Amino acid sequence: MAEGRPATDSGDKKKQLGCEEFMINIVEDSPDIEPGEWPECCIYRVPELLRRVEKEAYTPKLVHIGPLHYSMQQPKDIEIQKLRYLKGFCDRTKKSKNDLAGIIESDELKIRHCYSETFDQINSVEFVKMILLDATFIIEFILRSRNPKVYEGDHIISKPCLVCHIWPDLILLENQLPYFVLKKLYDFVLDGQENQQGQAPSFLKLACDFVLNNQEYSVPEGKEVKHLTDLLRTYYNLLHLRSKPFDKAGSGPEAEQFDEVCSATKLDEVGVKFKVAPPSRSLLDIKFNKKKCLDRCPWLNFSWLLACFPCLKRFACLERMQPSLEIPRLVIEDVTEGIFRNIMALEQCHYPMEAHFCHYVRLLDSIIDTEKDIELLVEKKIILNGLGSNVAAATFINKLCLQIVADGSCYVDIIKGLRSHYYDHWNRIMATMERFYFGDFWRGAATVIGLLLLVNSLWGFLRPFVLKK
Repeated sequence: MAEGRPATDSGDKKKQLGCEEFMINIVEDSPDIEPGEWPECCIYRVPELLRRVEKEAYTPKLVHIGPLHYSMQQPKDIEIQKLRYLKGFCDRTKKSKNDLAGIIESDELKIRHCYSETFDQINSVEFVKMILLDATFIIEFILRSRNPKVYEGDHIISKPCLVCHIWPDLILLENQLPYFVLKKLYDFVLDGQENQQGQAPSFLKLACDFVLNNQEYSVPEGKEVKHLTDLLRTYYNLLHLRSKPFDKAGSGPEAEQFDEVCSATKLDEVGVKFKVAPPSRSLLDIKFNKKKCLDRCPWLNFSWLLACFPCLKRFACLERMQPSLEIPRLVIEDVTEGIFRNIMALEQCHYPMEAHFCHYVRLLDSIIDTEKDIELLVEKKIILNGLGSNVAAATFINKLCLQIVADGSCYVDIIKGLRSHYYDHWNRIMATMERFYFGDFWRGAATVIGLLLLVNSLWGFLRPFVLKK
């Protein structure tokens, strides 16, 4: 009995814990590769942690595109307009709906693999119909937006309030169609037909004009555009970073001391001049300019002289001797948050090792702490604040990096330079001298006269002793 007792106790414990009922069923035919790991995957549902911060920034308000929002109910007039745009697209191209559906059907599996989720509840017929309606809506909307006067009777084009809300919907990460679908449909039916007087513009040209509000831009050679959100990210990122790989030196424990930069007002107090970068520079192309000789000889910084005599700024040699942080102009509007958050969400999901836009926002977040920092950057014309309040703009910037993970940085050299300049004792002395004694011409003149009077007084005191000797 003694030997069998442990077994009995063990059996009692199993019954008490219910281990016999705790069974895990393993699905034998489960896929070896998760949907998010498919090579074609590029369209994701925004992670829940990011969605909790600002749900509205990732949710379409009028137009639902693709399978991720297929179950959501969109306005009835938009559904009707999708059908009208499909008919208009067919009339424009002299192609039947079956011809267009055949293009979608041939790539159905590839299209499904572009999404980070499976959609078994959507059968093949419904899937092809959904993609066809959404794709023709996007192409037709872009084409009609180029010539609004021709389509004055259009339900959407004739109402600017609808147009300005549809554009942000079409660049949301979850609201995307694969770019190759749009291009393939356009090339199939519109090649040579859009422009009667010459060759029709490529779909890439149309997409760039639409997404970038007619700004001149061409995608770098060899860069594959995945969808409209990716096109927007490419525009911001690759103008200056296409030859600059991700800097692993900025990741890991060694990067902790470079995580933050002092705020704009504090940098201004130690003599860093804020300047707006030339319009030709991309949004992410930030530069910290400081001559190496200033590290050894801070007194060569002639900012005090330029403050007293602004006319001397015409001499480039004096201007270049000032440490300056050049930041491209940032326009903050109501739609800016949605644009930024969706590009950052794309990088979190698809470009975790090339999250350059996240690095830019994190650097911006470090520079901007309060409304005073916004006020300084607005004064320097670096920020155009369309929110109407510096407090609102500062809050907007400070909330962007919540739940964002971006190891390393493409701005490591800038961060090192700014921190080194801020903590240098001589830079503080030179900045204080400029601010309090040479802030303008009259203050500088008063300082010089005061020094001359001080020297004269000292000479008057020491003169009898010197002449006596």
